[in-house]
Amino acid sequence: MSIIVFDTDARSEFLSSVEYYEECRAGLGRRFREVVELAVNSVANNPFRYRVLHKSFRRCLIPKFPHAIIFSIEPDFILVIAVAHVKRKPGYWNDRIEKYR
Repeated sequence: MSIIVFDTDARSEFLSSVEYYEECRAGLGRRFREVVELAVNSVANNPFRYRVLHKSFRRCLIPKFPHAIIFSIEPDFILVIAVAHVKRKPGYWNDRIEKYR
């Protein structure tokens, strides 16, 4: 199992999404958090399972929610650069790629 490191923007957007879903319906934010945690564990256990999306970055779709984890496999860890809503502003996180390349 690999170590997962979240970019600060990725962590912020994840927490914002948790808050948003919780405001929509009590318990939905908690469910979103749980599903994302399961997806992160899947990425940590088998990162090569997910297809390359852009350069060396891969995408793991979040079940039951319109979000994806965008990540790269680094030598000593997995870097998550976005927990992105897949229908709002597609590719908005592309500028983060340059920050790490």
